[in-house]
Amino acid sequence: MTRPLRQRFRGTIAGAGSSSGVRVVVGDWEGTPLGTFADAMVETASGHRVLLAPRQEVADFIATTYSFDEVRLEPFAVTRTRERWEVRSPSLSLDLTVGRRTPLGALLRGVPGWVAETPAWCALTDPVARVLLRGVRTRGTAGNGRREWYGATDSRAVVALAGAFEGRELGALAPVDPPCRFGFSSTPRRPSVTTVVTTVDLA
Repeated sequence: MTRPLRQRFRGTIAGAGSSSGVRVVVGDWEGTPLGTFADAMVETASGHRVLLAPRQEVADFIATTYSFDEVRLEPFAVTRTRERWEVRSPSLSLDLTVGRRTPLGALLRGVPGWVAETPAWCALTDPVARVLLRGVRTRGTAGNGRREWYGATDSRAVVALAGAFEGRELGALAPVDPPCRFGFSSTPRRPSVTTVVTTVDLA
């Protein structure tokens, strides 16, 4: 079956750094052309970029859109409430405590969802994001010539982190610094959980 050239992924992204130097971006995707799934992009202190994906079609799509040094297929589960995220896979164990809505989140909530999710709005906000949020873009060119837009609709602060990657403790919560290098945009420097609609134009 041929997939449409423009695809939308609706979900929530958690981005956090750690005192070990490992930065993690976890996606919990509720509405996508690939069904419901969760995944993680991990960048180590040395800059090694790893994708953790639950099945082959998910890994193929993400690895074609973003850049990694290694791709791992493994069971991957996210359990979350308003205040906590529990992420579990053979490679990654991560517990996040989520706090209040950020000032950015308050601004995002003021924009109607149907507007915030459109590529036109993402293009309009991109210059602002580039100035105010280091490493963050809301539109750009992804891997293999794909174009991508990030339409954020809410954001809450991550206030605590615990866990391990490859059996090594992550340490305490830290900023996402340096920015992650999976694609044209990183998550914000301040650890956060962001509700987002990602639109991808396939090449």
